[in-house]
Amino acid sequence: MSDNKKTSIRERMGEPFSGNIEHSPAAQQQKQQSLPMGPRRVGPRGGMPAEKPKDVKATILKLLKYIGRSRFQLIGLILIMLLTTALTLAGPALQGSAINTVGDIIRQREGAFDTLIKTLMTMAGVYILSSFFTWLQGILSAKVSQTTVYTLRRDLFKKISYLPIKYTDTHAHGDLMSRMTNDVDNISMTVSQSITSLISSVLTLFGSLFMIIWFSRKCLVMALVTVCTIPLTILATMLLTKKMSKFFVERQKLLGQLNGHVEEMVTGYKTVMAYGREDIECEMFAKTSERLHKVGIKAAVWSGIMGPVNNFINNFNYLLVVACGALFVSTGALLPGGIQSIIQYSKQFSMPLSQLANEYTMILTAVAGAERVFEVLESEDEVDEGTLHLDPASIKGNIEFKNIDFSYVPEKQVLHNFNLSVKAGQKIAIVGATGSGKTTVVNLLTRFYDPDSGYITLDGVDIRDIPKEELRSNIAIVLQDTVLFSDTIDANIRYGNNDACDSEVEAAARTANAHSFIRHLPDGYKTVLAESGSNLSQGQRQLLSIARAVLADPKILILDEATSSVDTRTEMHIQSAMFALMKGRTSLIIAHRLSTIIDADVIVVVRDGTVVESGSHSQLLEKGGEYASLYKNQFAGFST
Repeated sequence: MSDNKKTSIRERMGEPFSGNIEHSPAAQQQKQQSLPMGPRRVGPRGGMPAEKPKDVKATILKLLKYIGRSRFQLIGLILIMLLTTALTLAGPALQGSAINTVGDIIRQREGAFDTLIKTLMTMAGVYILSSFFTWLQGILSAKVSQTTVYTLRRDLFKKISYLPIKYTDTHAHGDLMSRMTNDVDNISMTVSQSITSLISSVLTLFGSLFMIIWFSRKCLVMALVTVCTIPLTILATMLLTKKMSKFFVERQKLLGQLNGHVEEMVTGYKTVMAYGREDIECEMFAKTSERLHKVGIKAAVWSGIMGPVNNFINNFNYLLVVACGALFVSTGALLPGGIQSIIQYSKQFSMPLSQLANEYTMILTAVAGAERVFEVLESEDEVDEGTLHLDPASIKGNIEFKNIDFSYVPEKQVLHNFNLSVKAGQKIAIVGATGSGKTTVVNLLTRFYDPDSGYITLDGVDIRDIPKEELRSNIAIVLQDTVLFSDTIDANIRYGNNDACDSEVEAAARTANAHSFIRHLPDGYKTVLAESGSNLSQGQRQLLSIARAVLADPKILILDEATSSVDTRTEMHIQSAMFALMKGRTSLIIAHRLSTIIDADVIVVVRDGTVVESGSHSQLLEKGGEYASLYKNQFAGFST
């Protein structure tokens, strides 16, 4: 596979080849969700108790590592914030000095007026510089926050793109989308708004405390009065935080469930309408939405209490400082300017505590979302122990399944001592009842899953020794449910080989019998498809899928129920395209319509995960076994 092709595939989510797994947990969930009866469902919309964050400290540390990747900008931001904080702290001191100087003017001390002018000019310079550095601080803060979120979003998308099939089969797609959108957006908002605030609050807190002690050095009682309400602020914050944290975690979880429901509703709206389930779906959505509504109100109420409570404590502290300050001024222990400075520093000291308390709501939401994001980022990668590189030109296509046992979940075995030998260039058809394990064979061959025991070989080489990307690049799959992207027809066909030229794309479309309908479209090969190719018929979408496989030029071809969802006339066109595609290639065909596999070299009948019959169409009919029974049921309407 070329580097260009790899890049193209990584720029999009890969085509979900294993979308029809009979016994996987996700498949069982989908089957239950498609049933038109039953009051309760499992999956993203089912009841799920809210969980508290497993490790808030660890999640914050992980976020800080992402923030730290912009280390130079972050260092610059911190330096500017130190200057801004220093200038902010200089303001009250200068104000106090100016007030004391006014007193000197009133007492007609010599040079007092000149001192006042200098102090006022210094104050003006401090305020101008403070405004400039605050503006510069905003720019650097935006760069740091956006770089952090950009990196996080990029890593998350890359992780999702390379997740094992098992992960996407066992996790609701809507919930994954919610983590990519809502949770990352919450992190983005928090980082952009809170990073500057957090650093500034810490610097201001300690700076103000130092200045309070400095101005109260002759009367330390004032310093004690100023900081006496800190324990009360911390206690109130801890109690309110404990109460509201569970609501914010539950809100994020319910939002993920709601997104999952909407995603399923949109993708399956035809099924919903066909079964007349609109009212029931709306009712189920309303129930989850109502829970989200109530939890959101509770979270907002408790977070709204945080501000007023801390404001009350701060105002009470202000009252104590003013009262004590007036007493000490009257005794001469402090000058009016000194008490003015202490009052200002007292406000600056309490402000960071209130700010942190008020922003805790946003921080808590971001931590809950970040934990969900890091759950995906830290999930196990797809294991690929293959190191034996094969020359594509030397691959013949001999496939051997030997003593395969496999189960998606331990207690439900799907394949039992499964054996199958496929010679290069052979056309093998696999038939059997739904749930017998046919598609599982495909999942194992493509290494979407690995067998519990036994092995599979390609030209005598265990496929576990072949790098997965190289193995899959030599296999093309045409599914019953086609996957097309919201792009041009040319781009969708070229997805099979990004290096192909225009003539090769057209040749592939002609081989797939798709060229005739493409050239009648308004923009031909440059026609942009709607989402999932919904502006084309099912048969046309399938022909484009076949054209993509033709362009990929695989050594091994897998057709998984490729014609089961189209009418007989369309099936004939698709069959013709598939015959052209299968020439000279090892082909595995999974089909319910037995008419499509009559000319197969070998037909394999699978029951309960085991091969029970194999042979040509005529041989199996003469044998009068299970295949003959299936054939007669399908074409004659009776069983033997």
